Amino acid sequence: MKKSLFTVFAATMSAICMLSVAACGNKTDSDLEVVAPDGAPALALLNAISGEEKREDDIFDFEVIDSNNIQAYVSGAAPKADFAVLPVNLAAKMLGKGTVYEMLGTVTHGNFYFLTAGDAPALKKENLATALLGKKVGVVQLPNVPGLTFKAVLSDNAVPFATLENVNAAADKTKVNLVAFDPENVTPTGGCDYYLCPEPAVSTKIKATASASKPFQKAGDLQELYGEGGYPQAVAVVKKSVLESNKEAVDTFITYLEGSDEYLASVAPATVLSLLDDVRTDGLKPSFSAENLTSEVIANCSVSYVPSMTCKAEVVSFLQKLRDVSADATALPEDAFFYMG
Repeated sequence: MKKSLFTVFAATMSAICMLSVAACGNKTDSDLEVVAPDGAPALALLNAISGEEKREDDIFDFEVIDSNNIQAYVSGAAPKADFAVLPVNLAAKMLGKGTVYEMLGTVTHGNFYFLTAGDAPALKKENLATALLGKKVGVVQLPNVPGLTFKAVLSDNAVPFATLENVNAAADKTKVNLVAFDPENVTPTGGCDYYLCPEPAVSTKIKATASASKPFQKAGDLQELYGEGGYPQAVAVVKKSVLESNKEAVDTFITYLEGSDEYLASVAPATVLSLLDDVRTDGLKPSFSAENLTSEVIANCSVSYVPSMTCKAEVVSFLQKLRDVSADATALPEDAFFYMG
């Protein structure tokens, strides 16, 4: 009899605990998995993360991961991510047939800026050739969207370019000389005339070199060079199965994305750090910290949501430009990839 009473008591307590977990908004097996790389793409989820924390009946489980691992979450027979944020070229190349995922829209529009430590002029479309021919430009993420975008800008403005193996290689005086750079090696004495870097590295390096004999200063904006509104850098995608089975959740997620720019315009950096800390993969070094995150950095990450029905043509045009400078950089997606709801 005692054993029976204990069993009943244990079962009752277990049920109470389960109800308590649900009431507190903790993750359940039914939560939809939302994944984004750390850094600017993760900022696109901040309004959603904040909104879900306030709900008792949360819908989504967020995970901010190493950018090198994003492919694993959207590939295979049963992809883990129900929603994901990833670079547009990768999304088009991996998911562009629209059979497993559809693109909801673009969520970031570029966070790369030029630095110079000398008296070189700020870069604008009007002076690209005169300012850059024969010069070396150290480019962070040269093989990826930022570097490809810069190459596309140069091509659009009929400015020839070449890629050097390293910063010590001789520059071609008739071309812009691009050098792949790790952000840690971007310094005023790094050997280049300009550097193309992302936020928050840009603001951090300007601040860190302020008292140097040749401090870094901002010398142009890749987004502005590409065109008004920047370029489609990262996109949000959703599983077709979720679209078909849980349209209400998709609409909720879209509403969060629609409010992302307004939310980020007023949120305190400390709140951003706290929210990201709660969902970041254990052991992953954060892109943002109390030392490098400011309201200006957040604004410079160009987070805003543009739905597929509005940005489809722009995305296709951008991807074609990337293919023109590197044929294997991406693929042109099929119409089925774009969610038009």
